[in-house]
Amino acid sequence: MPMNVTQKLIHSHLLEGNMQPGEEIAIKVDQTLCQDATGTLVMLELEAMNLEQVKTDLSAQYVDHNLIQEDYKNPDDHIFLQSAAQRFGVWFSRPGNGVSHPLHMESFAKPGKVMVGSDSHTCANGCMGMLAIGAGGLEVAMAMAGHPFPVKMPKVFGVKLMGKLPDWVSAKDIILEMLRRHGVKGGVDYAFEYYGSGLKYLTAEDRHVIANMGAELGATASVFPSDKQTLKFLQGQERAQDWVELVADKGAKYDKKDTIDLSKLEPLIAQPSSPGKVVPVREVAGLDLYQAYIGSSANPGYRDMAISALMVRGKTISSQVSFDINPASRNTLEELARDGILADLIHAGARIHQAGCNGCIGMGQAPATGRNSLRTVPRNFPGRSGTREDSVYLCSPETATASALRGKITDPRDLEMSYPKVKLPKKHVFNKAVMQAPLPANEAKNVRLIKGPNITSLPQLAPMPQNFKLVVLLKVGDHISTDEILPAGARVLPYRSNIPKISEFTFDIIDDTYAKRAANLKEQGQQHAIVGGENYGQGSSREHAALAPRFLGLQLVISKSFARIHWENLINFGILPLTFVNPKDYEKISQGDVIVINDVAQALQKGHELKATIEGKNINIELHHHLSKRQIEILQKGGLINWMKK
Repeated sequence: MPMNVTQKLIHSHLLEGNMQPGEEIAIKVDQTLCQDATGTLVMLELEAMNLEQVKTDLSAQYVDHNLIQEDYKNPDDHIFLQSAAQRFGVWFSRPGNGVSHPLHMESFAKPGKVMVGSDSHTCANGCMGMLAIGAGGLEVAMAMAGHPFPVKMPKVFGVKLMGKLPDWVSAKDIILEMLRRHGVKGGVDYAFEYYGSGLKYLTAEDRHVIANMGAELGATASVFPSDKQTLKFLQGQERAQDWVELVADKGAKYDKKDTIDLSKLEPLIAQPSSPGKVVPVREVAGLDLYQAYIGSSANPGYRDMAISALMVRGKTISSQVSFDINPASRNTLEELARDGILADLIHAGARIHQAGCNGCIGMGQAPATGRNSLRTVPRNFPGRSGTREDSVYLCSPETATASALRGKITDPRDLEMSYPKVKLPKKHVFNKAVMQAPLPANEAKNVRLIKGPNITSLPQLAPMPQNFKLVVLLKVGDHISTDEILPAGARVLPYRSNIPKISEFTFDIIDDTYAKRAANLKEQGQQHAIVGGENYGQGSSREHAALAPRFLGLQLVISKSFARIHWENLINFGILPLTFVNPKDYEKISQGDVIVINDVAQALQKGHELKATIEGKNINIELHHHLSKRQIEILQKGGLINWMKK
């Protein structure tokens, strides 16, 4: 039977299960990726497993999130991660090298391979003909220890790209068009696969822009073929030997299809505070602007910086705008300097920041209160920028730069200039020397893990109780993100290795009394529940958003639907995720109600339906679970670590 690229990648790595959409399968993992906000827990989990050396072909640990060193916590964790990488046989990327996803693309991505990463934007490397999936840190640790990676077999959504982009429209507008059409839930249970004649006009870095924000669609993965554009990129990185052609078979089928005529696209923008609120730029043109931000993992390439530099060459940006340039790679920053492009940006008034995630996750570059910020980053969830009452728009480098020049949100087509033509370098900077290679196994076993005072052991998690009698401590609405469950930013992320401390910030953006109320219940020996709306837990893969509430006594989350990675993280830390059979039953539950479910384990094993009652109200609620037999066992033991030990 003819197969598409996604099916080929899964078929070649399938270890367990059948390739039927919705069925749990297990696949072999070739590569893993960790970043420092999630990697500290991964390394502690490897230590808890008594792992000697990773079993993957290649694993890499990047330091890109927590770069601000205002005290000892971040640098101590950087040293810990470096020692752990040496101990377990992992490549280590030091602070300042750049963001994990473009760095991995430059140095290690290989067509035909499967990678999982403890970051939701791991899907970016699908631009290289890989199956790249974001996951919770525990699942990544398991993959590093040589275990198969369990995942629900996705349906494949084929997106045919036709034509060529017009002037002033770029790859960011393609993925924004996808979000305009399908929203932040449109990719749940799907892998998006891009094909068609329009691909020949999209470089590997253009494809990275599109694949990266597949996470915002809720997709399991974003997949591109490996073709001549892929080869061209690898040649520029001196890795042509890693190229293999990988394209869909003639007659390959897709579970769902869409077509985009690239020639008909116009500049688009996502309004605050969701990547799915996409409109044409012309509809919001004229609004005042405080900040324009170029870079991040969503627009990391040379072209994305160069187009901005050529637009401002010989000009000065508006005096009221903070023009922030956020290189995603040390190599790209060196190329910009080599080619004189960095000087154009500096002369125009740009603020140049070190290569890393930075403002994308609220680690600096926060906007002023009540002022508009245009960013090429992938997310604009409430408060993610570091400013609680922020107003962040997502757009292309062209739109952000045009707006910086005029001091107001501007459709770049309205500028009185010709569209600059970026000449891409034939050869990229390839400085692998700044990456620390793994030690030989006989040396690695003698490395001692260096733990600063901010690093604590993982908390012990109790098995799931037989009966639930849980107070609803919090009820929230639709599309609650992991940024809102457990914020990022300079105030919170330095405590990523200290679960008791970081738990104090849980739901801080939504209800700053939650953590104290949960801690008080826990002291009384009581656990609790949370009720949510659609797409609960969208966004980042950070497992802290499951582990911190679990530490505070969260045992059950009932919602209308879940985002994939957070749903998996809840299970891995012993929190039962259930959905309403009738979504209207959401209205029947109030904060403060007590939910009762008896014989929970037996009910889970018996079928997919459970019944809950609201104590004292004579109200019954029908609930559904989507758990595999393996996941039920994990929950009964109190989480994945306990299950492994048993």
